[in-house]
Amino acid sequence: MEEETRELRRHFPKSGFDSAAGVYHSLVQLGDEYKIPTRNDLDTATFVLSQFPHPDLAESRVALIDTATNQQVTYGELRRSIRALASGLYHALGVRKGDVVFLLSPNSVLFPTICLAIFSVGAILSPANPINTESEIVKQVRDSGAKLIISAPEELHKLKQVNVLTIITSQGNQSKNDSVSVEELINCCDPAELMKADLTQWDTAAILYSSGTTGTSKGVILTHSNFISMLVLLRWCCNVSQSQNDVFLCFLPMFHIYGLAFFGLGLFCIGVTVVVMQKFDFQAMLDAIKVHKVNNLPAVPPVVLGLVKHCKPGSDLSSLKRVGTGAAPLSKELSDEFRKKFPWVELRQGYGLTESCGATSFFAGDEDAKARAGSCGALLPSFCGKIVDVETGEGLGPFRRGEIWIKSPTIMQGYLGNTEATRQTIREDGWLRTGDLGYFDEDGFLYVVDRIKELIKHNGYQVAPAELEALLLSHPNILDAAVIPVEDEEAGQIPMAYVVRAAGSQLTEDQVIQFVAAQVAPYKKVRRVAFISAIPKSAAGKVLRKQLVSLSQQHVAAKL
Repeated sequence: MEEETRELRRHFPKSGFDSAAGVYHSLVQLGDEYKIPTRNDLDTATFVLSQFPHPDLAESRVALIDTATNQQVTYGELRRSIRALASGLYHALGVRKGDVVFLLSPNSVLFPTICLAIFSVGAILSPANPINTESEIVKQVRDSGAKLIISAPEELHKLKQVNVLTIITSQGNQSKNDSVSVEELINCCDPAELMKADLTQWDTAAILYSSGTTGTSKGVILTHSNFISMLVLLRWCCNVSQSQNDVFLCFLPMFHIYGLAFFGLGLFCIGVTVVVMQKFDFQAMLDAIKVHKVNNLPAVPPVVLGLVKHCKPGSDLSSLKRVGTGAAPLSKELSDEFRKKFPWVELRQGYGLTESCGATSFFAGDEDAKARAGSCGALLPSFCGKIVDVETGEGLGPFRRGEIWIKSPTIMQGYLGNTEATRQTIREDGWLRTGDLGYFDEDGFLYVVDRIKELIKHNGYQVAPAELEALLLSHPNILDAAVIPVEDEEAGQIPMAYVVRAAGSQLTEDQVIQFVAAQVAPYKKVRRVAFISAIPKSAAGKVLRKQLVSLSQQHVAAKL
């Protein structure tokens, strides 16, 4: 072991790897201005509001812009709205510390106000995906134990089966609905009457439901300490290269940890302007970038793919400075194509999970991001990581693949009402098992290969769908692709590709199979191809492989 330790340190002195413990440590130390607060009585809303611009600037600095109405909200108006709504929740609706408030709404300029008002009274936020079905919504309302529902008017029909007090996000043109609205509470309640909640950093702040792309959706319990730690790290990430005059475009869903971390909470800690789209539309995104001079675009891999494959030469993206991507792996091939097409734009990939409050790794500099296309950056300050051999439990050194484990102040408390799932995910010593396959390189940069549960087992070999998908996307006549396992009597499983052809393309199954076979080892070859109009994906951009597996089973059954 001593000889191995010396060898690892000699070959990988900058990886942050402690071979004796099998642990990677973040190589970045935070300065005093970014120390994570240790005050026990601090809550998320108080922390965010303390970072707002000075009152002399708050009345003129724009915090939010609605792309649909061009409504603008200054930081001064945002502060008053948060405090007024919190006062209304407390005095008019009786919301108290520990009550769960269920939020069912698409993106809006009201969304951050609602989230921070809920935190201000010590209640627990539980946001939901508005595209979920009625049965999915009802299940989450009941599972979370919600005492109040705040719903967009157009989503009220999904709440008929629940007997919970409900208010609407805005009046809009829903004059037939006699429910009180968030806007009415803001307009009629006095911000000065807000009662200070008796909160600690260790109280529950939110219950966020995981996407459930590989299993049943579970309620992730996050504390104020988790959020505050994440917000400090986000401030550090943003302030490394951004200024308060920057403009961010929000089309990521705010109910998701990625959107909530950035657009519901974090960006208001650095005083930037957030341009809000209610939902994603590719052309509308391009228009918003041009009209509002957007220079920062937090995104997901499908959007990066769209910019590479669908962005017309005449599109004005000259204001863009940075595109960030997360929620799913971004391949080296797609990264290289993006930089070739948009050489003036920095492209940085990050990595995080709902269970880690959206944080884990990040690229602090563009040069590192360029040099390591395909990586999702280095561990954030205060993080430790492990690459664990799934068979032996050994902590692996650089370039060896295994399950990614992480430890940090942002790690969730557990899954709501699911002791067994919590036990399987969080070890007694605090390590979070991510379920992702990956490795660190010689300089401590992390590479996420795929979900371990999604690996295809072919004749004893493991095949990563993400690797084959990246290869398929490099084909000029393929707009999008996803790879899934199909059961096979001889091989166990075989890789099957679902492919979206470019308009007018006559690409055949055999051509796709041969294209892949020429570039991979025999066991990785795609054995079956089906063409589809669109790849199903979650709001966070993850491929919904369960849907494709079900579709493939239907195809097989139809042929029998």
